[in-house]
Amino acid sequence: MKLAQRVGRTAPSATLRITAEAKSMVARGVDVIDFASGEPDFDTPLPVKEAGIAAIRSGFTKYTAAGGIDELKLAVVEKLRRDQGLTYDTSQVLISCGAKHTLYNLAQALYESGDEVIIPSPYWVSFPEQVLLNDATPVLVPTEERRGFRLTGELLAQHVTPRTKAVVVNTPGNPTGSVYDRRTLEDIAKVALRHDLLIISDEIYEKLLYDGLTHVSIASLGPEVQARTVVVNGVSKAYAMTGWRIGYAAGPKDLITAMTTVQSQSTSNPTSIAQKAAVVALNQGDAFIKEMVAEFDQRRRVMVERLNKIPGVTCTMPNGAFYAFPHVGRLIGRRGPEGPLPSATALAAYLLREARTATVPGEAFGAPEHMRFSYATSMLKIVEGLNRIEEAVRRLK
Repeated sequence: MKLAQRVGRTAPSATLRITAEAKSMVARGVDVIDFASGEPDFDTPLPVKEAGIAAIRSGFTKYTAAGGIDELKLAVVEKLRRDQGLTYDTSQVLISCGAKHTLYNLAQALYESGDEVIIPSPYWVSFPEQVLLNDATPVLVPTEERRGFRLTGELLAQHVTPRTKAVVVNTPGNPTGSVYDRRTLEDIAKVALRHDLLIISDEIYEKLLYDGLTHVSIASLGPEVQARTVVVNGVSKAYAMTGWRIGYAAGPKDLITAMTTVQSQSTSNPTSIAQKAAVVALNQGDAFIKEMVAEFDQRRRVMVERLNKIPGVTCTMPNGAFYAFPHVGRLIGRRGPEGPLPSATALAAYLLREARTATVPGEAFGAPEHMRFSYATSMLKIVEGLNRIEEAVRRLK
């Protein structure tokens, strides 16, 4: 069978593949510690679960409008007004089956052959793949660890061409945990406005910030910037609702309308009961977030401290999300029981096999000398997993 060419241009999600492999090992009775999963280990808040149960009991189990229920759109509008001072109408909001689905709807509605999309590297694994799946070209712009892995206005300007259609900004970032400050966002916005670029602002980790930092949405920098920005967010990370699959976009009405049309012909509406639960999360979830962030903060410090004690590993302190992104370049090329480890991918396989710990190699994020460690797991598992990794690394030759 001849498959579509677009399938050959993309690769399966590395994070999902490694997580699935780790879960398969666990199912076979292997004691695996998972540092690969990109989801909080906390349970969904009780009021949110109760809202979902109430929706089932009341019979709210039918189709909704393809773009989501008005009650949830209103909750999104109020959330953006409350948190970022942004004003939207419900016609400028789309509810989708997770933020990844939101971004794919955007890619379907916006990109064409010949278009270029600027993506800072390291990047979340699906950013370039979704561009490729929609016949456009991802332009990957390397950023520096010593500068917080952040795109700058200067870097952006250097990579804009007549074909550039959009730029992606992800803050706090996956996989690096980097957080953009207002000044840097202002510089990016100036370049985007000058070249008439759409700004795609992925803010899914906005609530997961440390060290007294506050989130700045690039859309909040003025009416002109807001008019050229699509804000992408969801309930998965902040409210421990990964399996509920609710994301949303807020942006220019014509683009949101086009994205809604795409969704109406692909998935139709997000799950009705999950939408009802998301309303409660957005309206009542702040207390839960504070507790979760405080725990993540402690885990973050322990993980980074321990990673820096492993010979050959260095790790900067992330300011957001729940990932550490250590540099492991000095371990690449070392020898394990089955021979040399020529890449971070080989190192990750070695750690899964010999240390029974799942990590994600940096190649998946455009950073071949790094690895991603999630600290969205218990402190006990963090300590035990890093003990295993340190022991396995010391056995390398």
